[in-house]
Amino acid sequence: MVVGVPLLAGEIALELAPAQTQVGWTLGDVLHTVHGTFRLKHGELHFDTATGEASGQFVVDVTSGDSGSGARDHRMHKEILESQKYPEATFTADHMQGSLAAAGPSHLEFHGVFRMHGAEHEMTLPAVVERNGEDLSASIDFTIPYVKWGMKNPSNFLLKVNDHVEIHVKTKAHVRVLEN
Repeated sequence: MVVGVPLLAGEIALELAPAQTQVGWTLGDVLHTVHGTFRLKHGELHFDTATGEASGQFVVDVTSGDSGSGARDHRMHKEILESQKYPEATFTADHMQGSLAAAGPSHLEFHGVFRMHGAEHEMTLPAVVERNGEDLSASIDFTIPYVKWGMKNPSNFLLKVNDHVEIHVKTKAHVRVLEN
């Protein structure tokens, strides 16, 4: 909370800007680390600062996954993500914790369900947000334990990769305070 700046109260709507959103991922292995991206299809979150109730979702285009290597990406889409069968990953919010400052930085946590590869997983996503008038920028970093979630580990006898992938989201959103 910024000292001297009142917190926003009431229902807030955030409209995420897909063109201004980067969804990056990092997969480590013994020899090197692979970085890649996905595209956000759309996203909107609503939350009530008084009750913590939240709704809305953001949807990622899994078919857009790109690591910069055609052969690696082909295998990732066909064997690990099965992106033709599961073309989207979604996070649907149901609760929010934290306070959104009228200006400056805030730390929020969004609880909900992350649906990926045909299964639902309860998650809490931590967000560091910076408010500037009606505009907001946010960073969200979290881990997906993809092997635990039923996806194939691409490791083989020469290549040993982590059983989890780090997700890094940077986005901009338009803030609307909704009338009660």
